[in-house]
Amino acid sequence: MKFFLDTADLNEIEEAASWGAIAGVTTNPTLYSRIGGKLSDFHNHIKRICDIVDGPVSAESVAMTRDEIVRDGLQLAEIADNVVVKVPTMVEGLAATKELAKHGVPVNMTLCFSVPQAVLAARAGARYISPFIGRFDDISEDGLEQVANIVTAINNYDFTSSTVNGEQVEIIAASVRSANHVTQCALMGADIATVPFGVLKKMVQHPLTDRGLDSFMKDWEKVQNA
Repeated sequence: MKFFLDTADLNEIEEAASWGAIAGVTTNPTLYSRIGGKLSDFHNHIKRICDIVDGPVSAESVAMTRDEIVRDGLQLAEIADNVVVKVPTMVEGLAATKELAKHGVPVNMTLCFSVPQAVLAARAGARYISPFIGRFDDISEDGLEQVANIVTAINNYDFTSSTVNGEQVEIIAASVRSANHVTQCALMGADIATVPFGVLKKMVQHPLTDRGLDSFMKDWEKVQNA
């Protein structure tokens, strides 16, 4: 399973990239605003991220009609070769995804919550589909089960005739909020998990690892002082 860092913070992206831990980034204007960014500079910020990350960088369109989404998506795609356009799962988004795919622009269809939505997204030509785990948890439903259903359904079929360059549709487990979410997504066969930097750091940690490191350091101090 690959990891996409869910952030707009360049320091977090540079640090995670230095670990060899991330294969891409997902971001949006809201995340950018949280670090003091302005919508007018969003495209320039995407370029900065693309300069750091070799893999896909999903940049979200803020448009709501198909023509506006296509126009916005084409502009985003011009920023760098590794830009993927994030489009919400809705009628206008499906129509825009079909058109963007015709132009060779890969789409990450986001805000997906059901198997029918995921299949429609794949048929429209989405390169990535992002079902949200955490949003289900917010309404006391099992988000992991929903994502597992989508993974199974998409893997039942070959959608390569619909996607840009005939690539297989990949499922991104989005809104991941814990290391346990990551574990379960890996076990169900999700292709990618989007993780905030805080979750990525917790994934490295384990109490037994910490105990082992502490024991190692104490033993090493004894050797040095002998």
